[in-house]
Amino acid sequence: MRHQLTQRELSNTRFAGLLYLIIIVLGIGSELALRAPLINLSNAQVTAEAILAATGSFRASIAADLIMALADAGLAVLLFVLFRPIAPTLALAAMVFRLVQSVIIGANLMNLQAAFLLITGGQDISAFAPGQADAMAALFLNMHGHGYDLGLVFFGFNSLMTGALIWRSGFVPKILGAGIAAAGIVYLIGSAFRFFAPEFSAAFAPVYGLTALAETAFCLWLLSAGWASRRLRLA
Repeated sequence: MRHQLTQRELSNTRFAGLLYLIIIVLGIGSELALRAPLINLSNAQVTAEAILAATGSFRASIAADLIMALADAGLAVLLFVLFRPIAPTLALAAMVFRLVQSVIIGANLMNLQAAFLLITGGQDISAFAPGQADAMAALFLNMHGHGYDLGLVFFGFNSLMTGALIWRSGFVPKILGAGIAAAGIVYLIGSAFRFFAPEFSAAFAPVYGLTALAETAFCLWLLSAGWASRRLRLA
């Protein structure tokens, strides 16, 4: 049976869309624009020098990821409220898996902070041999990458469940459900490569473009539905 969204539910979608937009912008910006240009895991010294020369950018990337994790937790709750009338148990499971991902992302930021302390002298490194602190910092940066992909395992299963909820909802286009579910498969495969077959990770990376496309499309639908409800109230 097709579920008709109430005025309150339509309003909630606008806030969900805004949170999703924050997640997309900060998630891509923190990794690709702020952090990636500074990190070269094959050369710990070069990485340390780059971070020292751009401490503001590195700190901003941590702040952006923290805000993203908080927004993700809020989005998890709003999507649960939106899809609960469709399938309560599945909506609850999807929320739990997304919240677990948010916790992992937040806790994983400590790896970035540890690397930053080692590089900037915020941690006593007098007992370390020359270059050892930079090498340890690179290890923490590498662990952050692995931790992020660990979070994406839970997000991958969340995406599969969210895709199913969208497909069954009757008020969200089914193609968006298929896209979100496909994104979940991409996340799961990419994380599996990171841990068990890292030699394939670089070749697989372009496939993540599908996840960006699917999530952006869903975000825009949430925003458009929410703003439509606002226009109806003002009319």
